[in-house]
Amino acid sequence: MIIYPAIDIKGGRCVRLLQGRADDETVFGESPVDMAKGWVRLGAEYLHVVDLDGAFDGISPNLKIISEIAKAISIPIQLGGGIRTMEMITLMLDEYGISRVILGTAATEEPELLKKAVNRYGKRIAVGIDAKQGKVAIKGWVQETDILAVDLGLKMKAMGVDTVIYTDIAKDGMMSGPNLKETIEMIEKTGLNIIASGGISKLKDLHEVKKVGAAGAIIGRALYTGSIQLPDALMV
Repeated sequence: MIIYPAIDIKGGRCVRLLQGRADDETVFGESPVDMAKGWVRLGAEYLHVVDLDGAFDGISPNLKIISEIAKAISIPIQLGGGIRTMEMITLMLDEYGISRVILGTAATEEPELLKKAVNRYGKRIAVGIDAKQGKVAIKGWVQETDILAVDLGLKMKAMGVDTVIYTDIAKDGMMSGPNLKETIEMIEKTGLNIIASGGISKLKDLHEVKKVGAAGAIIGRALYTGSIQLPDALMV
């Protein structure tokens, strides 16, 4: 299981949100680039970067920072947030050197774009499925749908997607433990590589997520508050 330290960028700074609410943020660093270097020094093997401004607004003021992160570190990066055009996908993968991009809103609303991206880039395209009570939310989690997360996962699999980042919005940033029930359902019913996100607050949570067969786990607030030390997480 791969451990992904999370770097969420908003207003050029490294922040964490509670349940994805843009008005409930905590700033953990003024420089996302320095934060990325710090996680690499501690042994990170892969980074999870989210452009929150891109996710909420569809237009990002953080492209320069993302480019600088990619240049500053040697480990792979998966990037999500506001990636809704083929031009942006190409920019990130071909020019910036991002290893994998995560499509969220675009995967739900523009299946043709997803199909085109998967045909061109294969496993370098992942899909972010963000859910509340098992139903998908899009556009930076602010717009709820009636689409069941598992149904969307199966649809993504049929389109050639290999990896899904599954986030339980109610758990995100709350330090209350992951939603194991829905994570298990996603793993068992879709057969996809599921990266679990949301609520991981202690090493026990990582052991449980690994036990149910998750391909990876994203850790955010727990790393920034010190509830989990990255070197310990990497030993799970």
